[in-house]
Amino acid sequence: MKILDSIELIDENQWKSLLEVSKYRSFFQTRECYDLYAANESFMKAFCFAVEDNNELKGVIIGYVESDGGKLKRFFSRRAIIHAGPLLSEDISPEALALLLKTCRTRLKKKAIYIEFRNYEDYSPYVEVFERSGFKYHQHLNFHVCTTTEEIVQENLGKSRKRDIKASFNAGAEIMENPSFDDIHSYYDILKDLYEKKIKTPLFPLSFFEYLYSHDYAKFLLIRTNGSIIGGAVCVCLPNHTVYEWFACGQDGVYKNIYTSTLATYAGIIYAAQNGYNRFDMMGAGTPDQGYGVREFKAKFGGQLVQHGRIDSVSQPLLYLIGKLAVKIMKSHSSK
Repeated sequence: MKILDSIELIDENQWKSLLEVSKYRSFFQTRECYDLYAANESFMKAFCFAVEDNNELKGVIIGYVESDGGKLKRFFSRRAIIHAGPLLSEDISPEALALLLKTCRTRLKKKAIYIEFRNYEDYSPYVEVFERSGFKYHQHLNFHVCTTTEEIVQENLGKSRKRDIKASFNAGAEIMENPSFDDIHSYYDILKDLYEKKIKTPLFPLSFFEYLYSHDYAKFLLIRTNGSIIGGAVCVCLPNHTVYEWFACGQDGVYKNIYTSTLATYAGIIYAAQNGYNRFDMMGAGTPDQGYGVREFKAKFGGQLVQHGRIDSVSQPLLYLIGKLAVKIMKSHSSK
């Protein structure tokens, strides 16, 4: 077995072949995704690890290390995020996967306080290997919406969603599939306001969205009324497979009979159905033991509730506890 710790060492043809057949494939395990992270190195540091067995590519991990705030806060908020988990071959051995995971932990130990896999597929067959390699599994929910046909999408939509979508269109709202550069800036202002006032977590800078806008794998589906952008969804796509809703927002309650957030998510779902994607992935719906308004909102689009969890490893426990406490304090102060 051999570890490949640089993107240039991975055989591109083997990588593409693995993406075609792996049940764990996603946009977030592609070379394009790595390039997205690497192009935004001012605020995220891309990493890539892969494992070969008998000269055949068996697993790939792509992610980024990020931090936010001033110098002190950045020190305590360093984390490694791996969207969608590792890309795995069907016949990867436990030994090869363990080597890949242990390499990931070792190489990131000094760079990140913790590492988090945000799974969009079912990794339960490998949980034991993760745990032996120093990781811990946590329950986390998500919704997968079937988009094989438009008819299925409409059949699965909740009655209240159908009513709100129809009312929004009747009130003059429209979905923009090809917005302008200026429209993207207007959308970002709305998204930033949402993150600052409600979500209270850092948002990637505008340059990240500008980079996405310039690439075909990203889709900006914005909502407009009377010439003004009022919300929308930003999705990334794996051809012939899945559309991922990475960001979504809307100025709800501002315009009479226009349900902007509902229309934004519906825009992504119907886009997937009309363009040959089998699934729309909502990229998270909270933990099952906590009430979560966003989960209730997402549930009414007719998706399947799945529990694929998250898997993490805390590299620096003391700093992790300090950082967690600091974030909790800052959020409580900002809400007052």
